[in-house]
Amino acid sequence: MTLPMVPDGLVMAPGEGRTLVTPAQQVTFKATGEHSRTASSFEVVVPPGFDVGAHLHTRSEELFYVLEGELDVLAFEPLVRTRRNWREWESPTGKRCVRATAGTVIVVPRGCPHAFANPSDKPARMFFQASPPPDHEYYFEELFAILNSGPNVDREAIADLRRRYDIEQLTPMEMAPPQR
Repeated sequence: MTLPMVPDGLVMAPGEGRTLVTPAQQVTFKATGEHSRTASSFEVVVPPGFDVGAHLHTRSEELFYVLEGELDVLAFEPLVRTRRNWREWESPTGKRCVRATAGTVIVVPRGCPHAFANPSDKPARMFFQASPPPDHEYYFEELFAILNSGPNVDREAIADLRRRYDIEQLTPMEMAPPQR
């Protein structure tokens, strides 16, 4: 009897993976659609002041695990979606934005508004998984090409990119530290 061929698994050591870097984020591809039919996995460094803005996806779900640092996070449908600060949103059951620290897990189902921002003066690091692959892989590649194309960020190109990759932006993305 011949056993069926089973593909090898993936073991990726710390520091391994393809890394994309911009002033806005650093993303290391850990497991891609090449390795998994169910999810793409990334390690993301979130610099101080970065705010991805509240957004949602209709086709994908996400999981975030905070490894180091602090992130303000939101993962609920608010009473009212406003373009103002998502940190002020509240759910019908009283949920509000939380300060996530190392060890915090955030699970975001399809259609659920969510956001994260680094409120501190130190980088935060998280494990991020998006399902199904490979949309987030392509999104990150194209986003980083836009962000690295010159000194002036083409916000309309980013907005178009986010629409093409199933990202409905509810509040603005902020790539620079807030002015104090």
